[in-house]
Amino acid sequence: MGTIMWLLALFTIIFISLHHLHTRRNRGQIPVSVNYHFTRRCNYTCGFCFHTASTSYIEDPNRAKEGLRLLANAGMRKLNFAGGEPFLYPKFLGEMIDFCKQDLKLESVSIVTNGSLIREDFLRKHGKNLDILAVSCDSFDEATNIQIGRGTGTQVKKLCEIARWCEKYGVLFKINTVVNRLNYMEDMNERIGELKPFRWKCFQVLIVAGENDTEETLRNGHKFTISDGEFEGFCERHRGQPSLVPEPNSLMAKSYLILDEYLRFLDRTGKQPSRPILEVGVKKALESVFWDEGAFLERGGLYDWVKPEMEKSCGKGGREELDW
Repeated sequence: MGTIMWLLALFTIIFISLHHLHTRRNRGQIPVSVNYHFTRRCNYTCGFCFHTASTSYIEDPNRAKEGLRLLANAGMRKLNFAGGEPFLYPKFLGEMIDFCKQDLKLESVSIVTNGSLIREDFLRKHGKNLDILAVSCDSFDEATNIQIGRGTGTQVKKLCEIARWCEKYGVLFKINTVVNRLNYMEDMNERIGELKPFRWKCFQVLIVAGENDTEETLRNGHKFTISDGEFEGFCERHRGQPSLVPEPNSLMAKSYLILDEYLRFLDRTGKQPSRPILEVGVKKALESVFWDEGAFLERGGLYDWVKPEMEKSCGKGGREELDW
């Protein structure tokens, strides 16, 4: 009797799983978390950059809002603004942040930045509509940052200043570190412990075809690459940091849903970008590129991405709320 009940339970689980899979295939992928790289321009020269300044285009604000509304209607819950360097265009960035929260009512809005151009006035004005501010810092040794191409020796000082502003204006503070040939032996435990970011994302330096893979591209990241073992060694050294989120190449390469400056989804398998979502819609654009949802989930793409005071009104960005 016990065996029969166990088999029935197993059959039920399999049936439900297949039903969910069939439902999701019929309705297509849901762009739950999107990275909008609205500019490729940057004021830094990081040698391993994989989203380089091959154009200087930036979308008209009204067209950009139209595209973001399409994404929200298609199921987007989190939007991350990236570049290039987003703070080269603070007016555009601030307008988009406010639109996403006030008009689209997105659960989470975030920015990834090198931090150099952030001013306190921006957070004073827009911080209420910003959930997460992620600042890139690859070393706490300024000589290493300079060698990488990340600034002129003030990166760490600025990072600490931004951390204080985030606390002051109620924005979750995050640090992004690219683990590479110049920093993989560094011990960052003391400084990360002092700064206490809510997330510390550590990426293994990534080579992307057409962006940083040859002498003909704007960057050639090969001299910065490290082995999987060297990346794992860095992560193991910092395993005691509660905010640590390691991201090896195997999880990073195709797990990000990237919208470029022309409102096209990028495909990291070597295929051409999609047509702009304003021309063909979100569903058709998504169908034309490869986005690895499994790797997205495995790397922790779903997490509590809403700042605490917002959770009561819009709910946590937890994975249990999604029908994956």
